[in-house]
Amino acid sequence: MKTGILVFPGINRERDMAIALRRSGAQPRMVWHQETDLSDLDLVVIPGGFSHGDYLRCGAMAAHSPVMRAVRAHVARGGYLLGVCNGFQILTEAGILPGALLRNASLRFLAMDCDLRVDRSDTVFTGRYQRGQVFRAVMAHGDGNYFADEATLDRLEGEGLVAFRYVTPSGEVTPEANRNGSARAIAGIYGPNLRVLGLMPHPEDLVDPLMGGTDGKPLFDALAAA
Repeated sequence: MKTGILVFPGINRERDMAIALRRSGAQPRMVWHQETDLSDLDLVVIPGGFSHGDYLRCGAMAAHSPVMRAVRAHVARGGYLLGVCNGFQILTEAGILPGALLRNASLRFLAMDCDLRVDRSDTVFTGRYQRGQVFRAVMAHGDGNYFADEATLDRLEGEGLVAFRYVTPSGEVTPEANRNGSARAIAGIYGPNLRVLGLMPHPEDLVDPLMGGTDGKPLFDALAAA
């Protein structure tokens, strides 16, 4: 799978994402935000960080970068798209995914491990997980509180577009496990064709035993094998 990682001023997770993809067999290239042609790519990844310093709102300025026109064209032709943390924020600001990422309910930056439950395993992103499986990921955000109106939330649920939820290690949805206060404990969502995924926690932070675990590696293994 030919892969490109978008780089905006202020993004700081592009190398972590490249390491994760390379460990799974992909050979990603870095794509500067002023590029306007992504036609040679199968997968586009928008990593985390603080694009344009998170001025206005997180991801708001990046959503209007020249490369985003190419990202929309990539999605329209059926390409795969992954946005993690600031990448998820950019996708919502660009209208590619619904909802918004608000300030954490605690109004504090959260930097800690969390547990995610896989809501479906029949997508290109989750094919190496089992439905209902709980895996560990890393939270590192101040604006990760997923919000959408009730009609949108009902649609996401009804169409099976919820990818991951914040849960306890045993898989239960509780207020304590949902540390940022996201609606219905949603940690990640899909686009309608299941080829776009946005999620807040960082699976790329756990792809090697030296990082403290490999819980995130199956996501990249599944993508590289697609």
